[in-house]
Amino acid sequence: MASLLAQYLVFLALCSLQYHSLAYNNFNQDFDVTWGDGRAKVLNNGKLLTLSLDKASGSGIQSKREYLFGRIDMQLKLVRGNSAGTVTTYYLSSQGATHDEIDFEFLGNLSGDPYIIHTNVYTQGKGDKEQQFYLWFDPTAGFHTYSILWNPQTIIFYVDGTPIRAFKNMKSRGIPYPNKQPMRVYASLWNADDWATRGGLIKTDWSNAPFIASFRNFKANACVWEFGKSSCNSSTNPWFFQELDSTSQAKLQWVQKNYMVYNYCTDIKRFPQGFPLECNFNSTTS
Repeated sequence: MASLLAQYLVFLALCSLQYHSLAYNNFNQDFDVTWGDGRAKVLNNGKLLTLSLDKASGSGIQSKREYLFGRIDMQLKLVRGNSAGTVTTYYLSSQGATHDEIDFEFLGNLSGDPYIIHTNVYTQGKGDKEQQFYLWFDPTAGFHTYSILWNPQTIIFYVDGTPIRAFKNMKSRGIPYPNKQPMRVYASLWNADDWATRGGLIKTDWSNAPFIASFRNFKANACVWEFGKSSCNSSTNPWFFQELDSTSQAKLQWVQKNYMVYNYCTDIKRFPQGFPLECNFNSTTS
């Protein structure tokens, strides 16, 4: 009996290494507070995180683990009321001058005006791939799920399961793609009133501070990178091969037609000499 129990425990340990737990995770166990001098608070036995911003400082966290490919989900409730000048972020990033990064940034606005979701993809330290969207709901009234699917074929940004953007791997055409550097998960709330709201025209109203954004239900169905290698066996992870099917493609096109407010691939003033190479292949989903 003892031998069988020992074998079972080894089996469970190996399963836990296969990919990060599918269960909703605990902020105390999965994240470190990296800045904010007490403004980042983990509550409800690790189930809820609040980030706070006042005139002195914002706050932020980073995951204890690094990942190389995965499906990352987080539920956010954004700053209510007059959030102009504030930026709430949730993103993946590696380190260094040639880092890779996959960004969700939520740009605050005056009361009654819509938030803007700012997305970007960095490869080898270079970003400049911005797409921005309005939402079809009030992101301050309750929690909504924001997801990043990152596999060797594609990166897909989701809002409540609806794809809003895809960035395909086109390395075969000479376009860099983030597939070599493991990344941590980050979240932060900070002041960016020099650019965040209407290009910096609207400044942060500090009489409304502290500004608070809330996070819960972090979920990482992802390959943990440890000791220089991935813990994943790709054949056991369906998301490893996932791409947009025809139904998801139709949803993405609906979002981009009705809610996209900026696309770098159509900004002629910014790229008078011609659009970036990836825009030539798929202007709708790049």
